[in-house]
Order: sequence, then C-alpha cells, then structure tokens
Amino acid sequence: MKHWSLAGHGLLDRRRFLSHTMTGLGSIALIDLLNRDRLLQANDDHPVIDPQRPYAARATHFRARARRVVMVYCSGALSQVDTFDYKPALFARHDQALPGADGLKTFQGAQGNIARPLREFAPRGESGKMTSDLLPQLGGLADQFCFLHAMTSRTNTHGPGENFMSTCFTLDGFPSLGAWVNYALGTDNEDLPAFVSIPDPRGNPQSAGNNWGAAFLPAMFQGTPMSADRPVRHLQRPEQIGLPADRAAAEFLRQLNERHLERHPGDSDLAARIASYELAARMQQTIPTLVDLSNETEQTLRAYGADQHNNPTKAAYARNCILARRLCEAGVRFVQVFNGAYAMGEGVGNWDGHKSIAEQYPGHAEILDQPTAALIADLSQRGLLEDTLFVFCTEFGRMPTFQAGASGRDHNPDGFTCFLAGAGVKAPYSYGATDEFGWRAVEKVTTVYDFHATILHLLGLDHERLTYYHNGTQRRLTDVHGHVLREILA
Repeated sequence: MKHWSLAGHGLLDRRRFLSHTMTGLGSIALIDLLNRDRLLQANDDHPVIDPQRPYAARATHFRARARRVVMVYCSGALSQVDTFDYKPALFARHDQALPGADGLKTFQGAQGNIARPLREFAPRGESGKMTSDLLPQLGGLADQFCFLHAMTSRTNTHGPGENFMSTCFTLDGFPSLGAWVNYALGTDNEDLPAFVSIPDPRGNPQSAGNNWGAAFLPAMFQGTPMSADRPVRHLQRPEQIGLPADRAAAEFLRQLNERHLERHPGDSDLAARIASYELAARMQQTIPTLVDLSNETEQTLRAYGADQHNNPTKAAYARNCILARRLCEAGVRFVQVFNGAYAMGEGVGNWDGHKSIAEQYPGHAEILDQPTAALIADLSQRGLLEDTLFVFCTEFGRMPTFQAGASGRDHNPDGFTCFLAGAGVKAPYSYGATDEFGWRAVEKVTTVYDFHATILHLLGLDHERLTYYHNGTQRRLTDVHGHVLREILA
C-alpha cells in the first residue's frame, strides 16, 4: 500500500473510477452501434458480393495460377511410409527398436518395433522418384507431383484431424477451405454449385459436414454433397406435378419474390435466399445431365476402373472421379473427393490401419489407385491441369513401428506426406523430409496452415487478406499462422 502509482491513486477516487468506467462502457456501446449501422471502416479486401448474384465470379487479389481445385482426401490417415516416403532404414532395421522411442505411447498406446513397408519401392518416371508398389499407378505419375514430405498436424485424433486439414482448426464451427474459396471467388458456372463435395461410396468421413461446411460464413458458400450414384437430394419435382405446372409455379414464385424485394430494398439476406432457390431451379436442369455417365466412352470407363463390376466400391469411386472431372469441365470452382468412410468401422472402409494393416491396405489401395491416377491423367490430357490445382491429402500419417501386440501402425501427426499437381507448382519436386525412419519431420517442416496458405496463393488469394468479420474478430482460414511455400511454386 506504500507504493501506489499515480494511476493507482486515481482508482481509489470513487468519482474518478466511475467516470472512467462510464467512458469505457460508452465507447463499447458506440462501437457496437456503429458496427450495426455499418458505419465502421470496412476492410477493402473483403470480396464484393452482389446479393442477387452471390455465386458470380469475383476478382482475385493478384494473378492466379489456378482457376479451380480438385482435392482427393484419404480419410483415416494414409501411411506415408507404405506409399510415398521411402525410408531404406525401415527395411534394414525391420523388427528392431525405434531409436529414441523407449516407452513411447501414441494414440492407442505403447509402440512395438520398426515394421518394414508393406510392399517394395521402385524408381518411377524420369525423375526416379521412389514410391511403393502399393500404389503403382499413382507412382507412375510421380513426375507430375510436388511432394510435401514434412507435413505436420496439431492433433492425432481423426475427427479433430479432419477438421484441422479441412478448416485449419481442430474444433467444430469453422469454415472449410472450399467454403472460403467459394466466398472469395464464386464460380464460373452459376447453374451449378461453386463447391461440390463427393463422399466415398461407403459413406461419410468421420467429421462429415465439417469438411465442406461454411460455419459462420454465409450458408450459401457451403459445399453441396453429391456423388455419381447419389445426386443432389430432393431436386426432382414430385411425379404428380407436370412440367408446365412446375414452370408456372416457379414463374409465379419469381414474381412474388421480386415484389417482396422491391418492398424491402437492400435486404441482402432475402436476395441471397432468392438466389439460392433460383440456383436450385437451374440445377434441376443441369445436375441430371452432369451425373449421367452414359455418354462416357468405354475406353474412359475402363481407364478409371468404372467397369469393374467385381469390385463395386472401386467402380463407384471411379464414377465419382469421372464426376469430378466433369465438374471441372463445367466450371465448378472447388471439387472435393473423399476416399474412405467411417460407417463400416475402424480400418474397414478407410485408411485407419491399426490392427492388421497388411490385410486392410491392399484392398483400400485397389480402390484408390487406378481411379485417382486416371483422374489426374484425364485432367492432364484434356488440358485442365494447366489451370487446375490437384491436391492429395490426408489428416496425418502413421508410425514406422507396429503397435505393441498388433500388426498395424498408430497415428503420427509429426510427419506425413501430401502432394500437389497441376497449375503453378514445381514437378517433379520433393519438399521437406522426415527423419531416416519417416517418424518426424526434420527438414522444411510444413504446417497445415502453410499448406492452405499456398493453395490460396495459387488461386490468387492472399491468406492474410481473405477475412470475414465474426464475433468481434476478423477471422481468416489460416487463423494467425501460415506462410506460402514459395520454394514449390513454378
């Protein structure tokens, strides 16, 4: 009590204390009122969105290398050491203790010894990139890929891991990458959704709609889930309503909406709702044609594996990959294709290989390899890769050891592999590295924030300028983190 500052003495004065308190509360109230009346200084970097055409194409921050994105997401955590991250030490030191891992416990518990990869590795393409025989057709395209071998995650749990890879936050309630892109750029085809998410034929990923949700962004920017075998639901008119009656009702509704909008000028929510209904009406014409693969050649169906009736899951995933290509051709901005689902349990329909990875992974690889490789090759052959960014990712990796008492690999967020191809990236190229066992990222360590910042950059967007005001904060996809991986840019 002997050493009060001048400010401290001021707080002891009751009148001065009440005066400061009233001034502070008044300032808070004034800011809230100004914000409600939209009188605060606006962020000029916000996308300029016409409420009556919310899906219209919008300007980028700078020249874009890519116009659209196709993302293949392997749900369940694909093992990097069994696919793309070649580590000779795993072959040489099979069944030996992992140095530095004494007493190590990961997601499901204690770790056993080093386990060699499931298949042999071989050099691919002119670059001689070593990839596994588990995914030979994808490996055969290695010269087109920019591998990111030092990816890291902030979590070792699937749900939060999917959230993190899709939204840059482990918690629920944040917009997905595709929703941010949709919000920023709109679409080149206003008769289709700007963002389409294609679930695996076996069901949804663990975090389901979080992977394509809009969260606090306007709902119109969320992804539309659909697949080749399950198009957009509730799109067709009831059988008892004929086409003339349906069109007459739509025209009458349009007139009512226009009159209502005239009585409420400037109501952006109403205009956006009208726009969404009108998009749904246009989709009644465009979606059936888009998902009808009957005009694809037998050669195309065979190349993707869509004709393999003895493996219906692979054939269905192949049809989804064909749909992804057709969506790109039609001008859809962001297409997300999932490989793996959780409806069937751990590791059964996804890449979560804890118990018996040697039995589970070959079946998953058979589904993934040919259709995904065909999609990339088809995009390239049609010239679409020149302005399409292809993204291959998973939520985290797997350990170079087997779990104690099991024949599978536990979760590993400390080092895993993703890759990019197409517009704006170096290829063939490998960026970053894990240690000699594929356990931890040690060279050019890459975060999911960096990954997303780079994807946005290739689309002509500055991840620090792309923001949305929510709950008193200018939110952005990458939170307060992330750096563009300029070394991988072509």
